[in-house]
Amino acid sequence: MQLVGMYDSPYVRRVAISLQVLGIAFEHRSISLFRQVDAFAGINPLLKAPTLVCDDGLVLVDSGLILDAIEMSAGRRLLPSEPNAHRRALRAIGLALVAAEKSVQVVYERRMRPEERQHVPWLERISGQLAVAFELLEAEFAVQAPQVSPLDQVGITSAVSWRFAREYLPEQLDWQRFPLLTAWSLTAEALPAFQAVPFEG
Repeated sequence: MQLVGMYDSPYVRRVAISLQVLGIAFEHRSISLFRQVDAFAGINPLLKAPTLVCDDGLVLVDSGLILDAIEMSAGRRLLPSEPNAHRRALRAIGLALVAAEKSVQVVYERRMRPEERQHVPWLERISGQLAVAFELLEAEFAVQAPQVSPLDQVGITSAVSWRFAREYLPEQLDWQRFPLLTAWSLTAEALPAFQAVPFEG
């Protein structure tokens, strides 16, 4: 199978790290959605990363759906099976995904639009959502921090979302307000599965 997209994307990276954890072999095609549009469109005309090209040629999009497919293929989930623990994990993953989404939106608004065309109320709104998402995720970590072993989707998605925001928005937040997320990022990035999928910022 082929995973298409660059590792500067938290969505591409969460899939790649999950594949590493699950022990599923894949070919990474680091194609930019902006600098190599024609090449990407030849694989997926939707121009959406990550794109997963399955061994039979079927093309899947959306990191959550791709993860569902690869976990079914592996016969192993990166989520707890106990119902209450499962719900708690889904909450933490949801918060991390909101943080990733809002980080990406802030980056796009600032980089893709000329400064005079940036909509300040919109930037303020998504910046506020980003801050709240990380505040709530920090609170979740105070209740239950991710584990190194077994590494699950809470730990993976939280770490990739945090790394993206820190790399692309270094002045966005007072990052010292999030000691648990900071500590987890340092721990996670040193793990073999993360080392095999280096951030491409």
